[in-house]
Amino acid sequence: MANNVVELRTPQGRESLEQYLESVTIRCPDDIHDAAVNLARIAQERGMQVAVCDDISSKEPMVDAEGTILNADTFRWLDDGARWWEDHRLALHSPLPRACRYESEPFWVNRHGFHTRWRNHYLDEMDLSDFERRALCKAAIVIPTHLPFGQISASSFISMDRNKEDLSREFAEYGTLFAMVIRCFVAGYVQAMRTKRRIPSDCVLSKREVECLRWAAIGKTDKEISMILNRSHATIRYHIHRAGEKLDSVNRAQTIFKAGQLGYLGASD
Repeated sequence: MANNVVELRTPQGRESLEQYLESVTIRCPDDIHDAAVNLARIAQERGMQVAVCDDISSKEPMVDAEGTILNADTFRWLDDGARWWEDHRLALHSPLPRACRYESEPFWVNRHGFHTRWRNHYLDEMDLSDFERRALCKAAIVIPTHLPFGQISASSFISMDRNKEDLSREFAEYGTLFAMVIRCFVAGYVQAMRTKRRIPSDCVLSKREVECLRWAAIGKTDKEISMILNRSHATIRYHIHRAGEKLDSVNRAQTIFKAGQLGYLGASD
């Protein structure tokens, strides 16, 4: 698929950038409703409708302090077939959230391809056939937000003119602003609504523990790692076990997973 490189402009608007960001800032659950209303207004003033997903791996819709579903009652996705968050297959099959797994910067997309700040070969190879049915739109500006612990948010802006297929002008003019307000809104929402702590605070792994886990993450056994690092089998097992204790893990797989969430294992492709 075509992957075109585009350049974004500095945000220009009726308010200062600081005012926009403050209007969508969430510091506690009670702030969510007003911040969502302001986010919807920012989109509407530019002829767009916003849809926000804080975690593409979660089936739970985003809600305010009263439990009101934001995408329905605030962002007004009410038409038949528009309640996209109720179809959990979309996170796996729609090209919009799928692309957010491979790209961290804003982009816009239609059936002809992805339009990004730089060439992304992963997006080049992504299937865009039957785009409108799978994406539920003709074109969208998409804002990926990669959060701590491996959480990925996918938000989109779609033209009020549902037949509009070319969003190059809107992306150039508003892409940077949309990216900033979405990241502010989503990061605040996640902090305000996160109630579970699955990873111990201030967890520090040693150089040797990280080294062992990196090899384990690509499928090496303890025996193979011991040969690679020229250490005893028992030493390798100790380092991986010790890392698991620090990460409060129940087994080797969870130790590797949590270490990856904290960025100890680096990127792989």
